[in-house]
Amino acid sequence: MNSSRPYLIRALYEWIVDNDMTPYLLVNAMDENVRVPEQFIEDGKIVLNISPTATQGLGLGNELIEFSARFSGAEMTVSVPSMSVLAIYARENGQGMMFAEEEGGSDEPSPTSPGDGTPADKKPTLTLVK
Repeated sequence: MNSSRPYLIRALYEWIVDNDMTPYLLVNAMDENVRVPEQFIEDGKIVLNISPTATQGLGLGNELIEFSARFSGAEMTVSVPSMSVLAIYARENGQGMMFAEEEGGSDEPSPTSPGDGTPADKKPTLTLVK
């Protein structure tokens, strides 16, 4: 079965933009095939503004997220494998979704708490009622 991550990224991107907010991606910059401006990497991670006004040619594909943007005045093509995305959230209120970081692990998303970008305290559970 295909990973749900790229589909959730696209859906949350649309939801954030439709609500006139700024979509940010938190990316594991140490993953293989991640092409981002190295001078903005902190603790192995980078936050990218992927709003329509900040990017050109944004492609939110199943395997790869690609766009062009200016960093300190210099244009760069950014390329991020979808599986390297750790979170997508709105800059203004922190609402969005975090993803599992471990490779080969669960691709289960976690909702974020408003404003702080941390996982919510409780994960929803499904109970079978007979």
